[in-house]
Amino acid sequence: QVQLVESGGGSVQAGESLNLSCTPSEYTANWRFMAWFRQAPGKEREGVAVIWTGSDVYRYYGDSVKGRFTISLDKTKNALSLEMRSLRPEDTGNYYCAATSRWLHGGVIFGADEYEVRGQGTQVSVSS
Repeated sequence: QVQLVESGGGSVQAGESLNLSCTPSEYTANWRFMAWFRQAPGKEREGVAVIWTGSDVYRYYGDSVKGRFTISLDKTKNALSLEMRSLRPEDTGNYYCAATSRWLHGGVIFGADEYEVRGQGTQVSVSS
């Protein structure tokens, strides 16, 4: 089975930036959406950003990260990235990437259970 490996996490101060990367162990042509999710201790898992593999035009962001985070995809490798700017303490959590071959509509695009493959995650800690 294809594995997803995240990197780029770390500890930063509020207001700083981080870039996360997600690299698949092999290229998979049938993935339709790729996404970033995060989970902090004691909090529910949260959808951060989603991109349609067919076009960079279709990107979706969680309300808490709009205007600060940018999701990108290198379609030649299905390598996913997440540029995070103006980080806040509430952005702290384990960030993991996920991929799905399913067609998702708006109502479930941030539904983690819709994604068939996920990585182990990389930790992001933001201090005030």
